[in-house]
Amino acid sequence: PRTPAVDPVAATPPAGAKLCVACRAGSVDTDGYCENCGHAQPRERDHMEQELGSVAAVSDRGLRHHRNEDSFAVSTTALPDGSPAVVAIVCDGVSSASRPDEASAAAASAANEALLESLPRGTHPQQAMHEAILAAAEAVNALAQEPARAREHERHRHQNAPACTLVGSIMAGGLLIVGWVGDSRVYWVPDDRTNPPARLTEDDSWAAQMVAAGLMNEAEAYADERAHAITGWLGADAYDLEPHTVSFKPDRPGLVVVCTDGLWNYAESAAEMAAAVPADAHQRPLHGAQVLVGHALDGGGHDNVTVALLPFAVEPQGAGSACGTT
Repeated sequence: PRTPAVDPVAATPPAGAKLCVACRAGSVDTDGYCENCGHAQPRERDHMEQELGSVAAVSDRGLRHHRNEDSFAVSTTALPDGSPAVVAIVCDGVSSASRPDEASAAAASAANEALLESLPRGTHPQQAMHEAILAAAEAVNALAQEPARAREHERHRHQNAPACTLVGSIMAGGLLIVGWVGDSRVYWVPDDRTNPPARLTEDDSWAAQMVAAGLMNEAEAYADERAHAITGWLGADAYDLEPHTVSFKPDRPGLVVVCTDGLWNYAESAAEMAAAVPADAHQRPLHGAQVLVGHALDGGGHDNVTVALLPFAVEPQGAGSACGTT
């Protein structure tokens, strides 16, 4: 809190004014502080929720960070044949870089806009996802090229260029497309919980590289202090950008969980994530996302937390893998 700008007794909010969340009596000034009690108001990005048809997302600052550096975008559109396409993009700003909150917002917006342009045009969803990640990378790169910001960066060479991770899903034409760069993840949770859940992404991280190279087992790699150091990201100082895209054709209904590590750190395995997902999340995706964010906050909320839920509806077609790659 800061010193009130006016006498508390005289603070009478005008009709329609935004009330303070703390005292519920004072109005909020242009700097975001209550004119009655001086309490700083939550910033817009501290907690965000959006529900759009059957897709929903929730993002929260968490309990330890002073700002929310995650961002998301959810949208719906139609393919040329009129069938629906549902999109969810989740981005996590790299805290060690400069302006990570701007990076994640720029990436989420650019990827979403690219998909809303390419999918109705008839671009195959997997190709559209690849192009959307490239568009997101360009948007993040552009932040480092802004003249004033570039001069600032020259003065602070120890700061890295704006950077973030990205993970996204598209549901269209009976397909589930997943794309990512970094360590944000997508999980598949079948509606019939007797079928096994699955993680659909592989982290761009030090631990994942060690396991893939056969140098450590998973337990050893993730116990190392370097485990979560990312090896892929969007940003002007990124290495060669290699967007990952995978196409699946689920043969049964399920829930697609798109999230940052602020959630999966508290439900890392597919089984743990499935256990944290409410049984009615397919029917109530916004509530399900709220519950999952709450799960992370109850676990300690050490990071920003963002999750999008996309229910995938298909008629069961007998036995087979729940989520086969195409």
